[in-house]
Amino acid sequence: MKRYDLLVIGGGSGGVATANRAASYGARVALFEAGRMGGTCVNVGCVPKKIMWTAASLNEAVEEAADYGFAARTGALDWAELKSRRDAYIQRLNGIYERGLNNNKIDVVHSFARFVEPHVVEADGEQYTAEHIVIAVGGRPVLPSIPGAELGITSDGFFELQSQPKRVVVVGAGYVSVEFGGLLRALGAEVTLALRRDHFLRHFDKTLRDELMKQMEADGVRIVRHVTVMDVQKGDTGLLVELGNGETIDGVDTLIWAVGRRPNTDRIGIEHTGLELKANGTIPVDHFQQTSVAGVYAVGDVIGKYELTPVAIAAGRRLADRLFGGKTDRHLVYENIPPADRHCRTFRTPGGRAVRARQRQGI
Repeated sequence: MKRYDLLVIGGGSGGVATANRAASYGARVALFEAGRMGGTCVNVGCVPKKIMWTAASLNEAVEEAADYGFAARTGALDWAELKSRRDAYIQRLNGIYERGLNNNKIDVVHSFARFVEPHVVEADGEQYTAEHIVIAVGGRPVLPSIPGAELGITSDGFFELQSQPKRVVVVGAGYVSVEFGGLLRALGAEVTLALRRDHFLRHFDKTLRDELMKQMEADGVRIVRHVTVMDVQKGDTGLLVELGNGETIDGVDTLIWAVGRRPNTDRIGIEHTGLELKANGTIPVDHFQQTSVAGVYAVGDVIGKYELTPVAIAAGRRLADRLFGGKTDRHLVYENIPPADRHCRTFRTPGGRAVRARQRQGI
């Protein structure tokens, strides 16, 4: 059995930050990550999404350039080339994360880790133990329990698309659905956004949310309110998406589910720890990131509180400061946290052509 001062399960923002800060104090650290380094944000979240957002914004800028005297015109987007360049950029980031860990002499285990005892994890047939273990496994998008749900994709699948979507249905009312709907429309897709209630972004600022809905509808995003998807089937020209109001949208080439996420706590052998979970699978922690099991901690999306990359990083670094840096009362205060990146990128979602046109006309 291999012994360390700290084991970190998960190579996302929170896990990497915790490991690097602990190693800076001389702790012997092992980090486990079966996938690409950097977690959701780097691989299938913030970073690739912003690349797509920028592409959509550039397309709009070129369309509007003629109003300012430029002899500019848009051309057909080479989606495959965009994806190739985006993927190459993400791979460079993966390498930067990896090199940073290696430079800090952290043992990176490219394998899935599962608990076999409260302070013992197993990966690739080898067992590891430490006085301190951090769970930073993040979460994943979910599919609804309806017939044909598997014919759609989640935000993860969006970044695997090999060709440009043309006729899209996005289901969900959160910022992921709004961002995808806006950027796809700005790139020329026919987009329907299906909401269960009257508004999207219900927990965001009402004035901004309401104005954004007006802008997106003016720019051609069809927003269908008070509906759920009842059934999805394959048709002759694409998917058939049946809504609860009796409407069927046919010829859909891409159905995107943005209906929520769940923590990955069901994949790491939690049952062998005695650790308490909430009904939704998140891990309760105190203000020191301590779980119900002594010496086992959790940071990031897996605790279900302020699911933002900078928050996970800040919490992980403070935890390492306390455990290995002698800062005995060091912890993150989960108050007055501005989700600036999430809000700004949502409310700057491409799709504001109609409003900008009115502004140019002095309306």
